[in-house]
Amino acid sequence: MDWPISEVARMSGVTARTLRHYDETGLLLPARIGANGHRYYEEHQLLLLQQILVLRALGVGLLEIGRILSEQVDEVDALRGHHRRLLAERDRLDALAGTVSRTIAELEQSRKDGNPVTINRPENLFEGVEPSQYEENMAGFPELAEAVGQRANAMSQADADAGHRERTAQMIRLAELMAAGHPAGADPVQAEIDAQYRALTQLRAVSPEEYRAIGRSCMNNDAWRTAYETIAPGLAAYQRDAIEEYATTRQN
Repeated sequence: MDWPISEVARMSGVTARTLRHYDETGLLLPARIGANGHRYYEEHQLLLLQQILVLRALGVGLLEIGRILSEQVDEVDALRGHHRRLLAERDRLDALAGTVSRTIAELEQSRKDGNPVTINRPENLFEGVEPSQYEENMAGFPELAEAVGQRANAMSQADADAGHRERTAQMIRLAELMAAGHPAGADPVQAEIDAQYRALTQLRAVSPEEYRAIGRSCMNNDAWRTAYETIAPGLAAYQRDAIEEYATTRQN
């Protein structure tokens, strides 16, 4: 039995454009191409796609995924390896939840004592934070996704780690501004959004409408929303509203 590319896209949640990209780069070849030029996939390709998506969720880049797939022999052994990675990711998320919980406790205690907000051990902010937590899921923005992917593939692991930690720090700063009662349009909030926007425009131009769509994805994209809500409940909507304000009043 085989499935056309449209059905595989529906089942997996991966766009047909992404599947064609995987084919063109040799990452995931279809089982056959019909007389109509459409790609068709069999069970073996579906299992490979599952592995690709699991590895992507774990923060592995496409080049590394290609190497992993080319070197593996047994599918069951490969899945066991992915399972171990997922269990490690679960443990990391538990550590991240503890990190955020400690941060909240320190911030609340500082405010209760009437002291300036301080973190006793700043290095603890990043315990459990790894690149996989905030790997951009840009399925709705294919051109930007391509630019992000090209940048990621050209980065060293150290640079990638630093970038992800900076994005995590940005999210924590927004959470602190939200907890302090600043509205989404306040200057400190908009300064953070401006920094995010400028980072995007280093990759390619981003129109106000596209930036609004990215802001809406903070709520509509499950992976993004989960990342924001892990930091602080309500942060995804706060980021969305702040981007909407920026695109309306400052980007035009």
